Amino acid sequence: MEANILTPSFILTMVLGYFALLMVVSYLTGKEADNADFFLANRQSPWYLVAFGMIGASLSGVTFISIPGVVGAGKANMDFSYMQMVFGYLVGYLVIATVLMPIYYKLNLTSIYGYLEKRFGTMSYKTGAGFFLLSRTIGASFRLYLVAIVLQKFVMDSFGAPFWVTVLLTIFLIWIYTFRGGIKTIVWTDTLQTFCMLAAVGLTVVAIASNLGVGITEIPSLVSGSEYSQMFFFEGGWNDPNNFFKQFISGAFIALVMTGLDQDMMQKNLSCRTLGDAQKNMFWFSIILVFANLLFLSLGALLYMYANKNGIEIPAKTDQLFPTIALQYLSPAVGIFFVLGLIAAAYSSADSALTSLTTSFCVDFLGFEKEEKDVETDGGATVLDKPKKKVLIHTKDRKQTRFLVHISFSALLFLVIMAFWFVNDDAVITQVFLAAGFTYGPLLGLFAFGILTKRKIKDHLVLGICLAAPILSFFLNKYSDVLFSGLKFGFLILLVNGFLTFLGLYLISDEGLGEEELS
Repeated sequence: MEANILTPSFILTMVLGYFALLMVVSYLTGKEADNADFFLANRQSPWYLVAFGMIGASLSGVTFISIPGVVGAGKANMDFSYMQMVFGYLVGYLVIATVLMPIYYKLNLTSIYGYLEKRFGTMSYKTGAGFFLLSRTIGASFRLYLVAIVLQKFVMDSFGAPFWVTVLLTIFLIWIYTFRGGIKTIVWTDTLQTFCMLAAVGLTVVAIASNLGVGITEIPSLVSGSEYSQMFFFEGGWNDPNNFFKQFISGAFIALVMTGLDQDMMQKNLSCRTLGDAQKNMFWFSIILVFANLLFLSLGALLYMYANKNGIEIPAKTDQLFPTIALQYLSPAVGIFFVLGLIAAAYSSADSALTSLTTSFCVDFLGFEKEEKDVETDGGATVLDKPKKKVLIHTKDRKQTRFLVHISFSALLFLVIMAFWFVNDDAVITQVFLAAGFTYGPLLGLFAFGILTKRKIKDHLVLGICLAAPILSFFLNKYSDVLFSGLKFGFLILLVNGFLTFLGLYLISDEGLGEEELS
């Protein structure tokens, strides 16, 4: 195999071949799929596939190349300090499995924001779902934008294709393998994509270790004995971005909010047959995630050792270190798996985002669920045997509507990505992405207030509270070093945001659950 095999034509052929495989999976899993299959796989997903596939969905193309790069950067998440956040994730996942999942299954939810309607009222429900749609649309567009730039530079430019064609092709490929089966298909494609991503990292680790003169069994001792292996940081205080308590607490709340209160991530869990299966999925996913992140960080340490040994200059942007070494210095086989791994990491998060956006809009804003008593005589409807619970209505018209919503969100992602491209300012685009993350604070405050208190809120005032909290949090975070003697919140701003929302809800609340008392 020649060293120059990774030509633009070869990479494009490989990408198209990979998507052809995904389409085969889509065809096999999406035949005769109805709304119950698209939204929740008819609650028949094997928990072990969900657990493994969620690894890929929890990471993105950015994370795939960034985690190894920051290991030797000497800044936030340096060395193995990122594991402090991962250990915090475990606490968040425990709360999800033992507190949130039982609520979601008890209420038989398709969209998790239905809990807010039951607990508080319509405005709270629409506000929570709206914040999810905004954040996930911007987040998915940002990640796809970064992948499209890479494809444009290394592949499409050589064919003279304009950027909009690259974006359109990127989104079309996602749409075409998800529009039939939705989550039923994604459970299987995410499993394939997680395998490709971990295989890419594992193969690179083995290749670099071989170059450094060590075998597979010697890799742990090589990494642990390196200058990059420090995992716990207690000495720096709260101003240190690697401080243990800062990262651990942040990790717990990030997992709680960006998994447990995120329709995208929870939709896969809700597709499991029973609550017990969903909890087993979360338990094993947590364990796999720990080892997956150790693998990524070990790769980071090996990349820096390899660069030092071979006199390779560390890129100014350290997230370019992994692709530089994989594509320019290691064997073509490693380069091939790197490209597949990058694509898998990017699209395993994007495909489920498109599906969850479609689900949330159909259920939360178009009313694809009704109380069972309202649809018992609805001709052609399929009703779940769950008395007094909300159930999906399955009719031909509803399936067509969902199809149109799916296309519409695909078009929206295309427009947002093109808007990023026209702005052409990385700093502005990154700030837009980070600002979208502030929308998770109101979700944390809403769910926390609903679960931890028995107070009834003035539902019509909720939107104002949930708009004010992230705006105030944004400015507190921006000027925190001035206001709080050099303190930088970092990821802890999520907790501040949620607290401000909680406080605002308390100020507009009264004693008792009132008419919406949960049973």
